[in-house]
Amino acid sequence: MRIHWNKSDTMGLVALSAADTKDGTLAITLPPDDPACREALVRVGEALGDLSRAVSLRAGRASAATVRLPEPTVPARGVGFETIDGLPEINDAIEDLLGSVTSEILTAQPDGPRPSAVLAEALSAVRDRIAAGVSMRTLYQHSTRFDEPTKEYVRAVTSYGAQVRTLAEFFDRMIIVDRRAALIPANAARTSAVLITHPAVVHFLADIFERAWDRAESYPFLPVRAADAAPEVIPAIRGSIQKLLIEGRSDKEIARRLGLSLRSLQAHVARLKEEHGAEHRLQLGYLMGLQGKAAATREHAAITRESAAVARDGVAVARDGVAVARDGVAVARENAAAITPENGPVPS
Repeated sequence: MRIHWNKSDTMGLVALSAADTKDGTLAITLPPDDPACREALVRVGEALGDLSRAVSLRAGRASAATVRLPEPTVPARGVGFETIDGLPEINDAIEDLLGSVTSEILTAQPDGPRPSAVLAEALSAVRDRIAAGVSMRTLYQHSTRFDEPTKEYVRAVTSYGAQVRTLAEFFDRMIIVDRRAALIPANAARTSAVLITHPAVVHFLADIFERAWDRAESYPFLPVRAADAAPEVIPAIRGSIQKLLIEGRSDKEIARRLGLSLRSLQAHVARLKEEHGAEHRLQLGYLMGLQGKAAATREHAAITRESAAVARDGVAVARDGVAVARDGVAVARENAAAITPENGPVPS
């Protein structure tokens, strides 16, 4: 903001000079008392007052701007989260992570059976780390119970001391080391990953693993044929298939999420169609949805009946308690009557 003041506003009645003073202050020479002079001085004073307020206002704004907008700082790189792109780089990060382990490895391996070459390569590394005192737990999907190479691998690693359990479906691939670092995929193709070292996030991921581990079942060593293998997990797999079919998921997506081949999934779907009398996939989802609602209604009715029975039992118990209390009162009255003065003292 600028305030313009013209010397002609004083009409030549006021002489202004700063050059002749020793301290550089403004010297004003006033002529004899004159109304025009006083009017000119008022205008000068007003102009100087406006200038003073403008300067103060600009100074205050500059100070406030400095407080609101501090000098930006560049965050430290790689603190808490680090993105890793490319499969070779991800494999190197996994090796570095596992090479630094001191006490515990938690791994989740979805998508069903893993290639034999991968399992063979992992076997020696697992043996060496467990021999060094490192504990190891791995989650697989139920579908791996029907894969002979995976079963052979599990036989070997459990003989070293590792633990393996299976679930029908769980979260994506994950590695947690010493509960201080975790590695998870960053995209669906798993060509990018995120290395997490933020303590709160690592703790959160470890808790998710523990909850899934508690729900999982121990890995049994059963025949390869699906007809003979793990009858306790087939209902869980079928239940997951039904849930995903009712949600309208595609065969390809369901197979990926459950770690099944597309052919195996279609065999399960064909069996479900036969059981429900459905002619096509859409009708199957509809019929299973109706069946689920009917089952929920029956379960609710059963719970209601059980609750009513418990309530009736409670009332009966309360009535029995009242009867016992009445009997107690009658006995007390009889005892009191036995020791009244007219009956004399009670013999000892």
